[in-house]
Amino acid sequence: MKPREAFQDIAAAMNAAIIGQATVVERLLIAFLADGHVLMEGLPGVAKTRSIKTLGKLVESEFRRVQFTPDLLPSDITGSEIYREQTGIFDFQPGPIFGNLVLADEINRAPAKVQAALLEAMEERQVTVAGTTHQLPALFLVLATQNPIEQEGTYPLPEAQMDRFLLYVNVPYPPAENEAAILRLVRGEKAGGSAEAGPKISQDVVFAARREVSAIHVAEAAERYIVDLVIGTREPKRHGGELAGWIRLGASPRATLALDSAARAHAWLRGQDFVSPDNIRAVAPACLAHRIHLSYEAEAAGKTRTDVIEALLQAVVSI
Repeated sequence: MKPREAFQDIAAAMNAAIIGQATVVERLLIAFLADGHVLMEGLPGVAKTRSIKTLGKLVESEFRRVQFTPDLLPSDITGSEIYREQTGIFDFQPGPIFGNLVLADEINRAPAKVQAALLEAMEERQVTVAGTTHQLPALFLVLATQNPIEQEGTYPLPEAQMDRFLLYVNVPYPPAENEAAILRLVRGEKAGGSAEAGPKISQDVVFAARREVSAIHVAEAAERYIVDLVIGTREPKRHGGELAGWIRLGASPRATLALDSAARAHAWLRGQDFVSPDNIRAVAPACLAHRIHLSYEAEAAGKTRTDVIEALLQAVVSI
């Protein structure tokens, strides 16, 4: 099976299991193709965990889940050295981070010390414990979920960790017309048990797809458009209007890299062999929203980060 056909099958299976969240499914696959991590935010019950677990069932991988709680320890994630009395030496016992798809469920339920245990793993694909560095698998993604920070008992993620997520995906309530379909789907699963997901896509197919994504052409004009969008978050005054007073802190160079890789994946999923401005605009909210900080004026005006990014896309004209 060709890589693009395999991912079309994955998308179809995920959309059948997660009704009314086509955009969420697409962005999960974009991150998977771009070899980047995903932060999903939404109220309880909107299928955040279900979508990630469904992806794990469709790909040949080792799926690990970590439920973040206030009493979790960093070693509960990374693993620790265990003394073996029989041999008289310490052995490293790998933690759940040593998986292919790692679900960090409700990541903002744990304090910053525990959240920071993921930093080295997400950026450098390795974990250092007791002075020894352990490499993570070649196929490695952190798929984190969080409840809105306005809810009680949560700890906002630090900026350094937010920047390590390739995409931020907001999961809304499903449309009203899909609510009955969700009811019937879950009722059927309970009555007949969970259906088998079918043959899993091998890791070789995933890596082949990623090579094809890397080969997608990005013209110089598209590169300039990407850079202009990122610079626009840092220097919003150049565009004038209300946008100038809405952004307090702009995106880092990681945003430029994220836009490039995500736009390539978006183009590949649509059968294109080059990146167009439409591809860049499609992924810009997910790549930039979690990397900017709004001013007090924007918050007072009731503007969200997504609103500001949409205004930026209107202000920055592609060539």
